[in-house]
Amino acid sequence: MAKADKKVRIFSALEVANICGVVNQTAINWIKNGYLKAFTTPGGQYRVYSEDLVEFLSSRGMRMPEELQRILEEQAAIDTIAIVDDDRELNDLLSQYLSKEYPNYTIYQAFDGFEAGKMIAEHKPGIIILDIDLPGVNGHKLCRSIKEDAALNNPIVVSVSGLDDPEEAAQMLRDGADAFMAKPLELDKLTEMIENLVQKRSR
Repeated sequence: MAKADKKVRIFSALEVANICGVVNQTAINWIKNGYLKAFTTPGGQYRVYSEDLVEFLSSRGMRMPEELQRILEEQAAIDTIAIVDDDRELNDLLSQYLSKEYPNYTIYQAFDGFEAGKMIAEHKPGIIILDIDLPGVNGHKLCRSIKEDAALNNPIVVSVSGLDDPEEAAQMLRDGADAFMAKPLELDKLTEMIENLVQKRSR
């Protein structure tokens, strides 16, 4: 599978100002007042990690600039997969299969919507295999929240369901899923779908 190298972006105060559409002094004031987390170079210049800028914007309800969103998508590393399914047997089977197919990838598992939300926020997986019918928070709601959270870097979401229902599939795509696959899953077709989605993303 294609693998994107993780490129963590660090911005100067001026770059923060340009991205956010404010003057340089405003960005410096955000930093000096402790609103925006930053560190100082040996030369005394402020530097801001992209994830800290995202957290600052999100916490203040500010719009995510398109340029920053593009940068976040470019720096996202697709080397982690999250499997979210309450069918433990299937979840474990997928974990074992994907671990063999992609030995350099980290695989995470969650078995309900609440657990998935915490795990995804903590680990920010690049690919999420998401069952629709989940206890806790259903797949539709979870998919929307994943795609709306800019800090997650827009992961690839493959939704799966025991119902081969065209309307269910269409709704998941409207909720932001990148693809839909009905159960029982054909594992070779699943990996083929994932690889096609990763290749599209890396172009």
